[in-house]
Amino acid sequence: MTRKDRHVSETPATAWLRVHGVVFCGHPYEYVEHGGTEESARQLGVPHHAVIKTLVMQDERAQPLVVLMHGDCQVSTKNLARAIGAKTVEPCKPEVAQRHSGYQVGGTSPFGLRKAMPICVEETVLALPRIFINGGRRGFLVSIDPAVLRAPLGARPVRCALASA
Repeated sequence: MTRKDRHVSETPATAWLRVHGVVFCGHPYEYVEHGGTEESARQLGVPHHAVIKTLVMQDERAQPLVVLMHGDCQVSTKNLARAIGAKTVEPCKPEVAQRHSGYQVGGTSPFGLRKAMPICVEETVLALPRIFINGGRRGFLVSIDPAVLRAPLGARPVRCALASA
């Protein structure tokens, strides 16, 4: 079975997209442990910068939030904390992220989260013509118009990107 022949069943993320009338295209790929967005971009033949990672983080009070960032960039936690009015921000441990989001790490989507959380998006993501973001399962991205991140998702634009070396 080739990548294009694989069928991916409905996920909470794709169900959310359908309910909100979002047009999307599914892109299954062969999940590679610790391959990250670089591996999915390579397999799908899309720009790494257009593959958006979904990160579950927390502030100093352990209040969770989601950050959407270019695959080839890192989050400046200092800039993110400043943007949201927190003292500090740090990534959640994988088991904590999974408990908050309802998704397995490596398959986290900002759509159809188990728990309502604030969502921040690196503002330069919104300028891309199309993005590839997790569809709620390891080895499955969806391509969408980035405007979806603002409405209906309600993500708050922030400047918190650090270019990766």
